[in-house]
Amino acid sequence: MKKIATHLQGLSNTTRIIFLSCPLVDEVKVRENTRLTFSELVRTNELGRIYSEACIELCNEMGIEVIDLWTAFHKHDDWLTYFTDGVHLAGSGSKIVVEEILKVLKEAEWEPSLHWKSMPTEFSEDSPYDLVYSDGKTTLNPSDWTFHREIQWD
Repeated sequence: MKKIATHLQGLSNTTRIIFLSCPLVDEVKVRENTRLTFSELVRTNELGRIYSEACIELCNEMGIEVIDLWTAFHKHDDWLTYFTDGVHLAGSGSKIVVEEILKVLKEAEWEPSLHWKSMPTEFSEDSPYDLVYSDGKTTLNPSDWTFHREIQWD
């Protein structure tokens, strides 16, 4: 893990890095899905906890932003529903990851900021093809719309 972090940091002084720790896994589903392939369970929550703690410690030592998915998932009583097969995230699990990434992007003291509100909108200029308000003059630029997002970002 340290080799990966060191390599990424060495790419550029402006490279932004965020590591994600392991989330929990649904050991029952993992066992069901791998029992014909593996003689023992290779993804356990105990191993994930150890890896997550090591990841967080390394990132703190190296000044790398880290997202503690282990703890983020633990905050939810229904975390077992966040997986499709015990390991891979369903939509509900992905929402947790997105929320945690957005927190880091908002709070990170990076110049320029990578938080979505501080970034310019691609194709934000008005176009003759934009929708027109009922006043017949003002255009409605779809680049400014956020209502279609399932997660309302702040």
